[in-house]
Amino acid sequence: MSYTRKYTPETLSRDELDQTTGPMVIEFGTNWCGFCQGAQADIKAAMDNHPDVPHVKVEDGKGRRLGRTFGVKLWPSLIFLKEGKEMARVVRPENSKDIEGALRKIE
Repeated sequence: MSYTRKYTPETLSRDELDQTTGPMVIEFGTNWCGFCQGAQADIKAAMDNHPDVPHVKVEDGKGRRLGRTFGVKLWPSLIFLKEGKEMARVVRPENSKDIEGALRKIE
């Protein structure tokens, strides 16, 4: 698992995420979301500095359960996991510094 370019339908369950080891970033959004598109440069800049951290983009929306289990309400929402536990969250990041700060909490 590593960086995915586009948001894809749920491929992981919450149980699987809860059992992951090490750090991981789950990003919820949609390919058509303007906020999501606008944040991609900052997200990529921060993630490029942490190539060993898996980053999975999950398509969210009506009928998508995974986002609801994390209480996602706005896109993009980045959930920073360590050993399957949420350690940080960044919603609609405005710069890469916010993302970098959250990444430091999971490494």
